Amino acid sequence: QVQLVESGGGLVQPGGSLRLSCAASSSIFNGNAMGWYRQYPTKELDLVAVITSAGSPNYADSVKGRFTISRDNAKNTAYLQMNSLKPEDTAVYYCNGGPLVVAVTPPFRFGSWGQGTRVTVSS
Repeated sequence: QVQLVESGGGLVQPGGSLRLSCAASSSIFNGNAMGWYRQYPTKELDLVAVITSAGSPNYADSVKGRFTISRDNAKNTAYLQMNSLKPEDTAVYYCNGGPLVVAVTPPFRFGSWGQGTRVTVSS
């Protein structure tokens, strides 16, 4: 069964931190790159960070130095540690997994998506 469950979002003040989790089915997770994406109202998905199956991360310029992506292969789970959050980080965050070329190439043609988790950065 193909499944993605994102969690960990919420309301946080500017400068605060959140840790997002993404539990994926093995068919999505095993041997694949995992990416975190965010969607602003009325906009398409933007890639936030991606981690290869070997554990090599890459980040969008807007989050470099503030966000850290990681994965736990034993738990089929990917994480996004978000520090020094800014109001412009407010969005719905999604994760997904697949071949690296799919994970980094808009429009990120994965078969299905989870429900996402909402992050709101506001004072």
